[in-house]
Amino acid sequence: MEFGIVQFTSDRGLKPQVLAPLIEEAGFASYFVPEHGHIPTRRDAAHPQTGDETLPDDRYMRTLDPWTSLAAAAAVTERIRLATAVALPVQSDPITLAKTLATLDHISGGRLTLGVGFGWNLDELADHNVPPKRRRTMLREYLEAMRALWTDEEAEYHGEFVDFGTSWAWPKPQQHIPTLVGAAGNEKNFKWITRSADGWITTPGEDDIEGSVTLLKQIWSDAGRAGDPQIVVLDFKPVAEKLENWREIGVTQVLYGLPDDSVERASGYLAKLAGKLGLTPVGV
Repeated sequence: MEFGIVQFTSDRGLKPQVLAPLIEEAGFASYFVPEHGHIPTRRDAAHPQTGDETLPDDRYMRTLDPWTSLAAAAAVTERIRLATAVALPVQSDPITLAKTLATLDHISGGRLTLGVGFGWNLDELADHNVPPKRRRTMLREYLEAMRALWTDEEAEYHGEFVDFGTSWAWPKPQQHIPTLVGAAGNEKNFKWITRSADGWITTPGEDDIEGSVTLLKQIWSDAGRAGDPQIVVLDFKPVAEKLENWREIGVTQVLYGLPDDSVERASGYLAKLAGKLGLTPVGV
């Protein structure tokens, strides 16, 4: 089981090229960032945490572009995986996004992991012409089309939302880009993950996951998928007994947030957290 850091990036926090090396040096395995291109000022969609149109954090309005952020991080790190928690592919053009991700994978030396979501903010999706009741199908087609561009010498895809004829597209990713889905731990989502992704990212505060992990592994096995799904848990505070239980049930990675208003606070927090988790700083 590995440990990573998720930064709620914003124009008020540390820049990715400043924070990512600190994360790597402290001994963590990964760096995750979110995506929100914009937030409509008037919204009918309820936020999963607040239960209404209010936002729990103004950084939703100030989030940095994830791919630029991860590219900046790639340039100043060598080892940590670079990932999203979570990106919203259906808000981009799939052919252009496939090129962006393949390029990011190329310049990072194959360190990209794609964490995606269905999108809770239906008003945000609507501005990208995403039909709310079809957003799962749309996301599936985007992922399938991008994988075709990443793997086939002459790629084509014909679907409801993505349609293009035989095409050339390089660079190809150095290896399979893992796709993880951030969503509630239920049967509907696990069936979607089993068909179209490589693993699951829990939602914030969802830490009683033993039953959910059992269900996901059963659905995974019943579908004939080889191996086990990746399971990434968003945690708030490391508790030894809880972490050991997660390790035993097959959690592959645990993520923590951090204060990012100064290098001093971030460095101090990372050092303290790494010590609690038993991580070895790079170079020690």
